[in-house]
Amino acid sequence: MAEPSYIDPRNGARYPLDVARWCSDERTPLLITPGPGISRDDIDRGTRSLWRYRASLPLPIAAPITMGEGCTPLVQKSWDAHRPFFKLEWFSPTGSFKDRGSTVMLSALRQLGVPAILEDSSGNGGSSVAGYGAAGGLRVKILAPAYTSPAKIAQVRAYGAEVQLVEGPREESEAEAMRQSDRTFYASHNWQPFFLEGTKSLAYELWEDLGFRVPDNIVIPVGAGSSLLGCVMGFRELMAAGQIARLPRLFAAQPLNCSPVDASFQAGLDTPVPREVRRTIAEGTAIRHPIRLREMIAALRESGGGTVAVEEAEIVAGLGRLARQGLFAEPTCATAAAALDRLIAAGTIAPRETTVVIVTGTGLKAASMVVDLLQPQDPGGHDGVGTR
Repeated sequence: MAEPSYIDPRNGARYPLDVARWCSDERTPLLITPGPGISRDDIDRGTRSLWRYRASLPLPIAAPITMGEGCTPLVQKSWDAHRPFFKLEWFSPTGSFKDRGSTVMLSALRQLGVPAILEDSSGNGGSSVAGYGAAGGLRVKILAPAYTSPAKIAQVRAYGAEVQLVEGPREESEAEAMRQSDRTFYASHNWQPFFLEGTKSLAYELWEDLGFRVPDNIVIPVGAGSSLLGCVMGFRELMAAGQIARLPRLFAAQPLNCSPVDASFQAGLDTPVPREVRRTIAEGTAIRHPIRLREMIAALRESGGGTVAVEEAEIVAGLGRLARQGLFAEPTCATAAAALDRLIAAGTIAPRETTVVIVTGTGLKAASMVVDLLQPQDPGGHDGVGTR
């Protein structure tokens, strides 16, 4: 097998991994060439973090920046006639699934000699990169939309990162980060391919969680698609290693108000399809133009899965239903719960199947919003406590 390298999926151009980069020479997104996968014998069972799967990484990391990320709970709940599993990614050190990507990305970049990094994020990504940057002794600057939840910005600042709030839609933060990338390395969780090498640990972990079996279905909140792509990468590697015989069906859950992946998938295309974009309470998935759209559509088709775009009221209902199960999630995660309801109602997911719902972030990061969304209303428009 050829040496691992960066690869441009659009033209096959390759770049060595021993030079830090976030894009191709043409400023297009890169991936890392697929790995051969690992077997259960390759798992470092003495390590209680996602680094137990370090043998699957394309670059040996001598001194990882780790805070025990991964190994998150997988809990089974009753859901009508179904018994789905919920993967509670908020148990990660900074409170979201983004820690899977950050630990590997920043560990690799530090090993390659990068001393300072720049990131753009609407919340969880910035929190995670700031936290792992602090743990690894890296200087961090985070650019975030001005509308980002104050609790998430407070977390970034607590880690000691510099914060720049950017007016305008989510994409403007990315554009400003690119403008500044000539001065500081742009360690974008959406662009830098080592981030996906971290999120693919989710596939290996679910495989191990389920007794080295593959689930039938995985429902994932999707914006830029790092969890979706990480899952398909990891499960492809497990197939290549002869550990599993098939991929799970992957279902991308999006808010209808910002659902470019659903728009393209439903149109049978892997290119952008016009669809009105409006504000959504699922701010973590509000990505109008995901840079890896083509790769996401390919993953969904290959797995036999699909997309579900849910209304804002369905997201609120999903949020409340999770809470009544003892799962206090942020609104973005509730798109997956709402999508699960849709898939069950349509008969797409059967009770006998093993289904996993990825719960990506804690409701504590958006507690005031969650309280407002779930506040009971009386017919007179009051909340049952007093006039609002």
